[in-house]
Amino acid sequence: MSDLVANKPVVRLTDVTRSFEQGGVRIDVLRGVNLDVRPGEIVGLLGPSGSGKSTMLQAIGLLEGGFGGRIEIAGIDASKLGKDSRAAVRRDHIGFVYQFHHLLPDFNALENVVLPQLITGKPRAECEQRATELLGSLGLGERLDHRPSKLSGGEQQRVAVARALANRPHLVLADEPTGNLDEATADKVFAQFLELVRGQGSAALVATHNERLALAMDRVVRLHDGVLR
Repeated sequence: MSDLVANKPVVRLTDVTRSFEQGGVRIDVLRGVNLDVRPGEIVGLLGPSGSGKSTMLQAIGLLEGGFGGRIEIAGIDASKLGKDSRAAVRRDHIGFVYQFHHLLPDFNALENVVLPQLITGKPRAECEQRATELLGSLGLGERLDHRPSKLSGGEQQRVAVARALANRPHLVLADEPTGNLDEATADKVFAQFLELVRGQGSAALVATHNERLALAMDRVVRLHDGVLR
């Protein structure tokens, strides 16, 4: 991790806003969100369904426009970047884990973790070695050649975690990463997720409504009425 990133927040939100029009009515989902997440810090983002957690992660992940305020990722002011530059920031600095795994069904576990690395221009052999190590650490060393349809829900989500971490992102954004799993599997997958994130020194912002999982994180912020408390 560069000195620039090491000495600054990986994420800095300053007065971030987001509104929608629905049936002629303006709905303010984010009403001036401020947040710093430091290198190596794992932060839980709590709030009930519909509170705007996913909208906030979309803002930080630079997945869509329409947001007000300032968003900095790894020291880069991303607020006014064009489409291509936003994509480059996502590629170089951010990993995503969603509630549903979103694996590519025609590719096996290894290939699903190799592909995002190839996009950055790394040699294939290096990508395969990194993918093999990650999947092995998640207990999938014997499942590398299995396509998603041949994996259990927990195994699929482990592959999604490996894919998110494959490029050693400065920031991992996770949106209810174990929401589709039973409690025992969720606990195991989440513990492995935290271990890997901490092991490579990434920062993480994890949206969840699960108070029990939040206890394992470094700190918790709560989204209420469009602001963090």
